[in-house]
Amino acid sequence: MAQFFSVHPDNPQARLLKQAVQLLNQGSVLAVPTDSSYALVCHLDDKNAADQLRRIRGVDDKHHLTLLCRDLSELANYARVDNRQFRAIKQATPGAFTFILEATKEVPRRVSHPQRKTIGLRVPEHKVLQALLELHGAPLLAATLIMPGEALPLNDPEEIRERLEHQVGAVIDAGACSLEPTTVIDMTGNTPEVLRQGQGDRALLGL
Repeated sequence: MAQFFSVHPDNPQARLLKQAVQLLNQGSVLAVPTDSSYALVCHLDDKNAADQLRRIRGVDDKHHLTLLCRDLSELANYARVDNRQFRAIKQATPGAFTFILEATKEVPRRVSHPQRKTIGLRVPEHKVLQALLELHGAPLLAATLIMPGEALPLNDPEEIRERLEHQVGAVIDAGACSLEPTTVIDMTGNTPEVLRQGQGDRALLGL
């Protein structure tokens, strides 16, 4: 049975988020709110949890998972970025953007794209998720909470608990999120390429 943590969207209760961090450290997948939509997250270094996250989503290892980072200094540990890329990303961070970047050796090979050796990175702008990342002390591996065969992410915390109560360790309820996903930008080429237009305004990147 999934635990259910109802937290204040602006001032989340630290004691509840600490319990959520404990579950992450024990290998659970959690459903959490973000500034775009609800997402599934797990510990970056836990292979079984990452496999469970992929099973819930119904995706294989060619599906880009995303690292949720607290800030840009953390991002630099996990992706190779030159000055041009860094300046562009800084203009749109934090926010509803996912950047596809070349992964460093800090990223386990099993979670980067098998052919391209790339990873999605994101600095979210959501107070609850930022507080969770701060308490966790490291990036979290994440995927949008879209169920197999469905077009839209799940957005109602009660429905998420009902449908995933035997597949996730907990649901963090901070109210409904947007149903619009992040804008995905591939930064690995000579010029940024929009792979998916979502909530993030591409004009922030001059695109």
